[in-house]
Order: sequence, then structure tokens, then C-alpha cells
Amino acid sequence: MSVVQTIKHKAQEFKGRITERIGRTTRNRRLQREGRTGRVSGSLKQAGDKAKDAFRR
Repeated sequence: MSVVQTIKHKAQEFKGRITERIGRTTRNRRLQREGRTGRVSGSLKQAGDKAKDAFRR
């Protein structure tokens, strides 16, 4: 994958981690869910990119 896509997916995962932690700190379950969703989504996209790269080789 391109470097830009990789950076976007890592940023999404990082943003999800931060949001989840803020939700945990403030005891806001909505923020926790949003953060978890963002983190998992970013991780899955990164895994998909790795799989695409593996098949290209």
C-alpha cells in the first residue's frame, strides 16, 4: 500500500486509542465505544494492507 494510506490507518488507530482512554477517564461509555471502534477499524485496515502486500509479492 501507499505510505499515505498506511499513515492514515495508523492515525485512525491512534485517535481511537486516545478517544477510548478519554472515555475511560471521564467514565463516558459513548466515547469508550467510539474509541474502541476507531482503534479496531484502524487495526483491521492495517491488517488488510499487509495481506494485500503479501499477495503482491
